[in-house]
Amino acid sequence: MDLRIQELEAYAREYHIPIMMKDGISFMLSYIKENHVKKILEIGAAIGYSAICMCLVDEGIHVTTVEREEERYQEALKNIKKFHLEDRITIYYQDAFSLDLKEEYDFIFIDAAKSQYIRFFEKFTPLLKAGGVVFSDNLNFHGLTHTTEPILSRNVRGLVRKLNNYIVFLKENPNFETYFYDIGDGISVSKKKA
Repeated sequence: MDLRIQELEAYAREYHIPIMMKDGISFMLSYIKENHVKKILEIGAAIGYSAICMCLVDEGIHVTTVEREEERYQEALKNIKKFHLEDRITIYYQDAFSLDLKEEYDFIFIDAAKSQYIRFFEKFTPLLKAGGVVFSDNLNFHGLTHTTEPILSRNVRGLVRKLNNYIVFLKENPNFETYFYDIGDGISVSKKKA
């Protein structure tokens, strides 16, 4: 494991920045490698951790990512430079919903505001090639999307409801075939039908 990656993980832990769980990112990186993914769109850069990890899989990979929080965006820029990946990671500092992209992608990774997953999916999947996939993280939301226990916080209840709606949306989407994995904090892989 690259020491610089471990530094990013330590930074994320120290400053409570949500990054993918280890087994989740390992699963995603294996998928990218095995399926020869080259063009990736990521919604939610945070500090650049997953974009950097994805680029390190293969020299031919290019990631376009977006982050709306300035502090995280600045940290991501710094980290991308540290790994000399400025020519392979394009990062936008703006809200994903105001992002206007024209390119086509093999792979879209959704890991931003959980309450907006359906909107992200609907906005960005027209940019996905046939046979391309959408990877979504945090679908278990620390086990809360499967619990029968009452959730006390109203905000958390709302988030869990929206994530459960997203899971149903994926299961019922006729244009995608979705598989769910109990890896990390819950992952779905939705393949666009030809």
